[in-house]
Amino acid sequence: MIFCKNTNTALFFSAIDEVPSQIWDALGCKKNSYFHPNFLKSLEKNHPKIIFSYIVLVDHKKQPTAFASIKIIDFHADSIKKGFPFLINIGRKLRVFPAKKPLKLLICGNTFVSGEHGVFINKKQNKNAIVKELAESINHFVNSNKKLKKQIDAFLLKDYAQESLSITSELKKFNYHAFSVEPNMKLELQKDWQTFDDYLAAMKTKFRVKARKAFTLSVQLRIEEVTLKNIDQKLPKMTALYEKVASNAGFNLVDFNLETYKDLKEKLGENYILKTYWLDDEIVGFISGIVNNGSLDAHFVGIDYQLNKSHAIYQRMLYTYVEIAIEKKLKTVNFGRTASEIKSSVGAVPQDLTMYLRHKKTIKNRILKLFLQRVQPTAFQQKFPFKNVINPHEK
Repeated sequence: MIFCKNTNTALFFSAIDEVPSQIWDALGCKKNSYFHPNFLKSLEKNHPKIIFSYIVLVDHKKQPTAFASIKIIDFHADSIKKGFPFLINIGRKLRVFPAKKPLKLLICGNTFVSGEHGVFINKKQNKNAIVKELAESINHFVNSNKKLKKQIDAFLLKDYAQESLSITSELKKFNYHAFSVEPNMKLELQKDWQTFDDYLAAMKTKFRVKARKAFTLSVQLRIEEVTLKNIDQKLPKMTALYEKVASNAGFNLVDFNLETYKDLKEKLGENYILKTYWLDDEIVGFISGIVNNGSLDAHFVGIDYQLNKSHAIYQRMLYTYVEIAIEKKLKTVNFGRTASEIKSSVGAVPQDLTMYLRHKKTIKNRILKLFLQRVQPTAFQQKFPFKNVINPHEK
């Protein structure tokens, strides 16, 4: 628990239960699942190695104007497995990354989900002013605590979409450096997709054939709903499959504790999606996701890689997300980061995301800027599966 004295513009809390109910009511953020206290409590409860804190910005009348979720983690540079070993070695030689210990990283954002899920701003507010106040409040949060001031190495504000950059550019005045990360792959559902067959009919022949093949290969898979009654018996295998995927990922800030699913299913019910994929009597995959404000956001998945190709497990999962979204009459599917090319083959397009990073030491922060200029999202071949969307390279 971290104690921080409140200021004229910010209130600080070290647990979600400390935030008074009138603040949630005044902000009106419960309509967004990512900012509902039940969701935040579930993450906090199941990740004891992460230090959770929360900032509520207030106006001159002490009325809440914004809410920010803060997490402090130990970040191991070795967890960046793909594409950056050369850069990591340079970073270590220049002492941007500690050689023998993790980087103590303060993050404003959701460490488990792609997207703008770290800061909620009341609609009536000047967003540029709020971002400035947030940066100042984060500085106060760290500098007013001797232990934190000594421990924290760097600050990260994560996952801002292109349309937010005119607002978040305020962070550059506080010596944060912007850099691009893997995009969120997003599918916009068409209004005339009343069934999954309508979705397939909108595809070019080549991609429709590919989808049919995936369904043929996966025909032996049995899909089961995960419920509060059966989740305990399924979690051990789901965890093992998730760990395989996590160890194969190019970048992970922190590991997710699948015990969190129990709370999410209990608190969010049908709005939290959990399905397992069975081959005979064995779980060979699972998907998770959240229905939020007209979107289905894909969360973590687990895959038995040895059976993935022969039974098209992952591809079948992607189509399951689409099926669910159509059935629930949603507007979009956010597939998240990674595996961008295969996600584009089911109709998703990249939504660029930007993070802001600052090292607390001035010289290292200048070196960090040079380091981040070399960081680029992984290139991939964008597919254009729908008849009404022309591939620009085919013109």
